[in-house]
Amino acid sequence: MSRLDQLKAFLEDDPNDAFVRFAIAKEHEKNGDTDSAKAGYEWLVQEKPDYVGTYYHFGKLLEKEDNKERALAIYSQGMEVAGQQGDQHARSELAGAKMMLDDED
Repeated sequence: MSRLDQLKAFLEDDPNDAFVRFAIAKEHEKNGDTDSAKAGYEWLVQEKPDYVGTYYHFGKLLEKEDNKERALAIYSQGMEVAGQQGDQHARSELAGAKMMLDDED
């Protein structure tokens, strides 16, 4: 059984588990299935917006696809969520990623 199959089995037990959904998206990304990875990240942003780990990884994937505008929006959204949660480490990482992307112009 592959790692992806194992994660999907976990998801059957709790379809709303943000960590498992995130792990599945990362696994898809690792396997080169960016469409499935993006769908997983989009689900998290829409359904579990407080899962702050989504934003950095989703933004980086969008950067790889040259979708700068959407990546910047995701970083900003993640910074807001992290700030609301008092997660200054995540907020700082997102701000750094956003600043680096903004500086490319």
